[in-house]
Amino acid sequence: MLATDAWEPQVNGVVTTLKRTLDECRALGHDFEIIQYNEFKTVSWPDYKEVKLALGCYEEVRERILMYAPDAVHIATEGPVGLAARRVCVEWGLPFTTSYHTKFPEYVSARLPLPLSVGYAYMRWFHKPSGRVMVATPTLQKDLEAHGIKNVSPWTRGVDTVMFRPDLEPIYGDLPRPIMAYVGRVAVEKNIEAFLSLDVPGTKVIVGGGPQLEELKVKYPKTIFTGPRFGDELARSYADADVFVFPSLTDTFGLVILEAMATGTPVAAFPAHGPIDIIPGSNAGVINDDLKIATEEALKLDPKNVRAYAEKFSWRACAEEFVRNLQPLPQPEKARIWTRLKALNPIRKRRKTA
Repeated sequence: MLATDAWEPQVNGVVTTLKRTLDECRALGHDFEIIQYNEFKTVSWPDYKEVKLALGCYEEVRERILMYAPDAVHIATEGPVGLAARRVCVEWGLPFTTSYHTKFPEYVSARLPLPLSVGYAYMRWFHKPSGRVMVATPTLQKDLEAHGIKNVSPWTRGVDTVMFRPDLEPIYGDLPRPIMAYVGRVAVEKNIEAFLSLDVPGTKVIVGGGPQLEELKVKYPKTIFTGPRFGDELARSYADADVFVFPSLTDTFGLVILEAMATGTPVAAFPAHGPIDIIPGSNAGVINDDLKIATEEALKLDPKNVRAYAEKFSWRACAEEFVRNLQPLPQPEKARIWTRLKALNPIRKRRKTA
């Protein structure tokens, strides 16, 4: 059973990771039921309408978990759906796992007047009962452990090397070169202005949508803003760029890094979570505290080496690691616990009475 506050129609690395992992898990013979935020009444995050928060979901989440009787419960996010699933598991003594996809404390602090200490206190509380907290990189694992979060385990990522490949039709036409592209949400936590403010030759392109889009269009009129792109058009946006610039300091991995590399486009980034684990020694990108230097050095890399590095990552390996991290109920205990919980389930009793 997967409980998540991030799902379609949202377009982000969390949704991509969950969907591709579950596709591979099904191919391995596993079954999943998904409890997602858009099955409930929702409200939008105050300054980010694409992010929805589920309302009044606890009883339905409890019913879904108890009726499905899963071997394992995985809670992917720390929002209302994740909170409801966590509450069910804690109240009924069910083992569960969680994952840490977004630097939630930094994300909230960028939007609300809350110190990071408050966000990390919530993270410790939320993940404390989890059997395993799955994270994408060793650096993030060390960071969470330093903040007092225990039972952290690695969960790698993959990339579609068929969709994202170098031999795609150009998309940028006669724009002045070099073309430096960013792909992702256009939001304050992505630190996009660190890229847009660089004094570099060529053309800067921003592919994606988000709450900061209109503001940045006005502030940086020479930048090309394409809006969101998908499928072949998205892959071409990576492949036809000369360098992919990833300015984020708050991502936990950055799937877009691997997508760019798969098209042979080198990556320039800060030495932050994600890039610091993916890029050093890869010959596929450059990290530097000076993003301009990282961009200039990345332009010198061989696209063939960039593509070869991306080919080392697969979604099958990602799914296999995910399954290993799950904590299923032992078979004898499973039969007893679900029989007992279904009998005690107050919602089920009310429905029978009605």
